[in-house]
Amino acid sequence: MALPTAATNPASVFTSPIPKTMETFDRKYANRVMLLLMGIVMIVLYIEGMLTPSLPTIQRDFSVNAAQVSLIISAYAISGVALSPVVGKLGDIYGKRKVLMGVMLCYAAAVSVTGFSPNFTFMVVARTVQGIGLTIMPVGMALVREEFPRELVPRAQGLLSAMFGIGFAISLPLGSYVSQNYGWRATYHSSIPFVLLLTLGVILLVKESAYRRPNVKVDYVGAALLGGALAGLVTALAQGEVWGWTSALTLGFAGIGVALLVPFALYELWWKRQNREPIIDRKLLGQRNVAVTNTVLTVAGLGMYLALFTLIYQFEYPPAAGGYNSAFPSINILNAGLDIIPLALAMTGVAVVASLIVSRTGVKPLALAGCAVTAAGFFLVSIATDLTQALLCELVIGAGIALLNASIINLLILSVDPKDMGQATAMNNVFRNIGGSVGAPIAGSLLATYTLSTGVFGGLGIPAHEAFQYAFWIAGIATLLGGIAVLFGREVLGPSRHADFAHLPTLPRKAAAPAAVAPPPPVEPIVG
Repeated sequence: MALPTAATNPASVFTSPIPKTMETFDRKYANRVMLLLMGIVMIVLYIEGMLTPSLPTIQRDFSVNAAQVSLIISAYAISGVALSPVVGKLGDIYGKRKVLMGVMLCYAAAVSVTGFSPNFTFMVVARTVQGIGLTIMPVGMALVREEFPRELVPRAQGLLSAMFGIGFAISLPLGSYVSQNYGWRATYHSSIPFVLLLTLGVILLVKESAYRRPNVKVDYVGAALLGGALAGLVTALAQGEVWGWTSALTLGFAGIGVALLVPFALYELWWKRQNREPIIDRKLLGQRNVAVTNTVLTVAGLGMYLALFTLIYQFEYPPAAGGYNSAFPSINILNAGLDIIPLALAMTGVAVVASLIVSRTGVKPLALAGCAVTAAGFFLVSIATDLTQALLCELVIGAGIALLNASIINLLILSVDPKDMGQATAMNNVFRNIGGSVGAPIAGSLLATYTLSTGVFGGLGIPAHEAFQYAFWIAGIATLLGGIAVLFGREVLGPSRHADFAHLPTLPRKAAAPAAVAPPPPVEPIVG
C-alpha cells in the first residue's frame, strides 16, 4: 500500500510557526507591510476613483448605453471573483510574497494597456485582466494576520478599512481632476510609475510568509467553471435591457451561467474524492463565522456597489430626472468626484474610531449598527430632493459602511487557522465581489429600463427619478438582510465573547510549543 504523500494529506506537511505575541512581533516590519498595503490601496482607488465618475464620458466616447458601460465595472469584479480562490490558495502554497509580486506585476501590465483602449471591447477585456487587482487585499489581509499579534489585528484591520475612506477622499478629486482636464486615459497613464514603485517595494521590503503548504494542488478547473458561471449570469443582467429580457442572447447567457454550476459541483466532488482541496472548501465555508462573514459581505457588497453606481449617475444627470447636475448635458467629472467626498470622509473617521473600540464592544454590536446606519442612509438618499440633502445622506452611508467593514471581517480573521488564511480571505473576497459584480449591472439595468418619456429629455434614454429610487431601495433592503445574518455570528471580541478558539495555533500562549513536546513544569511527565 502506498504511503500518504504531501499531496494527499497537505496538513501533514504543515508546521505551525511560533505565533506572534505583543513581546515577540517585529513592530517595524509589521508597520512597513501596513504602509505598503496602504499605498497599494491608494493607487487602486485612484484608478477606480477616476473611472466611476468617468463612466458617462466613456459611454459617450464608445457610443454604448448605461447597461453596457456597467460591464467596465462588472468585468473587473467577475475576474476578481474567479481569480481570488486561485491566488489565495497559491499564497498558502508558495508564500504570500511571491504571489503578491506576481499579482502586482500583472496589475501594472493591465493598467498600462487599459489607457490605450481603441474600442469598448478592448477596454472590457483589459479591465477583465485588471481584475487581478481585487486579489491584492485578501493576500494583504492574510499578511497582516500573520505579522501582528492577535490583540492588534482588529486595530490593523480597522486602519486598512480607514484607508479605503482616505483613498476615496484623495483619489476621487485627484483622479476626477486629471480625467476632467486631461481625459480618463491620462489617469491610467499617470498611475503606471506608482504601481511599478509599489511592486518594487513588495519585492524589496516584504519577507516571505512563514505559513506555506507545499505540494497542495490548485483547483484551476473549478476556478474556471466558477468564473464562467458568474460571467454568464452577470452578462445576462448587464445586457438584458439591450438584448431584451426574453431574448435568446439574454436567456442563453443566463442559461450558460446556471448550466456551468452543474459540472462545477460535480467536478468539485470528484476533486475532493481524490483527497485534494477543492477551490471552494465546503468545510471551511461551513465554519459558523466564515459563513456569516461571507453572507453579510455578499449582500452588503451588492447594496454598496448598486448605490454608489447609482449616486454617480445621479450627480451627473439633470434635476428633471431626479439628478443634481443643473448644467446637463454638460458633464463635470470633477464635480461628481467631489460630491462623493462626504462619503469618503465619513468612512475614514468612523473606521478609525471603530478600530479603536471594536475590541471592547465586540464585533456584532458594531456590525449590526453598521448595517442599520447604512440602510437608513440608502432609504434617506432615495427621498432626498436636493444636492445638500444627498451629501448629508452620504455621511450617514459612509459611517455605516465604515462600522460594518471595520468590524465584520474580524469574525473571519480571528476564527480561521492561519494555514488556511490565504484561502479564507480569498473566498471572502469572492463572496464580497459576487455581490459587487451583480450590484453594478442591476443599477445599470434600472437606469436603462426606467427612462424619461416626456419633457425636454423625453426619449433620450435619460434615467427617470424612479430608477434612482428603486436602486436605493434595493440597496437598503439588501443591507438589512446582511444585518440579520450578523445575528448568527459567534462573538470573538468584547465582554460577551464566548467562542472557543483553543484549536487555533495563533492565539498567544505562555508555552511556545505544544504540551506533548515541551510540557510546562507543573504538568506530570507523560508515562508510556
